Amino acid sequence: MSDCIFCRIVRGEIPSKKIYEDEEIFAFHDINPIAPVHFMIVPKVHVGSLMDVDPSHQKALGHILLKANELARGQGLNEGFRTIINTGRIGHQEVYHLHVHILGGPEPLGSMLKRRAP
Repeated sequence: MSDCIFCRIVRGEIPSKKIYEDEEIFAFHDINPIAPVHFMIVPKVHVGSLMDVDPSHQKALGHILLKANELARGQGLNEGFRTIINTGRIGHQEVYHLHVHILGGPEPLGSMLKRRAP
């Protein structure tokens, strides 16, 4: 495994507020939440970003998306939630270990991005 911060969280070297773990994925609360509920799901295997995936990652990525609903509901997000995967520099990825943000709360989150004038 890599020495990135998320790999270290998965290995238990850095404490986290864990929500879920199995052989493929790890889910934990974001340390700097931007919504009332904000957690991340990461594959346990180090993958730098969505731009780095290949067919060997298909099972873990599918598992993340299937588990997102269950974990979100477990955090009280029964009326919906937002999923975000920031990818690369242009996508404002801050930690280069693929991760899916799950965000929500009792009130609507607002628009994703401001629309630019044509």
